[in-house]
Amino acid sequence: MDQENDKKNSRLIPILREGIAVIQMIFFKELKTVVTKNHPDLEASVLTMLAGAITNELFGSHNPEEKFQKFRNKYQGTIEQELLSLSDELPQLTAPLADALRIQTLCDNQEGVDSAHVLKQADSFGMLPQDRDIPMPSAFMETVRTLGSVHKLIIPPVDIDETEEKNFLQ
Repeated sequence: MDQENDKKNSRLIPILREGIAVIQMIFFKELKTVVTKNHPDLEASVLTMLAGAITNELFGSHNPEEKFQKFRNKYQGTIEQELLSLSDELPQLTAPLADALRIQTLCDNQEGVDSAHVLKQADSFGMLPQDRDIPMPSAFMETVRTLGSVHKLIIPPVDIDETEEKNFLQ
């Protein structure tokens, strides 16, 4: 039975990670508009890197390349300032981001990685509403498909059976 659950989880995790990536892309796109408005004095390439650095910071996925680390260090104050204003600047993305971060943490946990610090950090930036439950994988993917459609990112439907979903959340 455990092998069967492992097979289902191994199928479910990549599907969920793809959904997380879609939310990240949507967030990056919307965030780039915000940072462009907030920092009109910066060059387009810097604005793109800033939006990327903020996205990476929120999702706890820092690019290890030296040029990105130097950029992150140089703009750390701006990155933190933008993170603190996210819930005001992009309120429509608070719930999907919270769901994506929670699902990411669950996926990490299933793979033996503790990424609870990412949730704590998101909470400190006001991006983790406490009155919001962890979404079931099927509900999360429905949100991803809906947002993906609105933002012209196509996500093919994936059937997730109830047993798979329940096993994932255990």
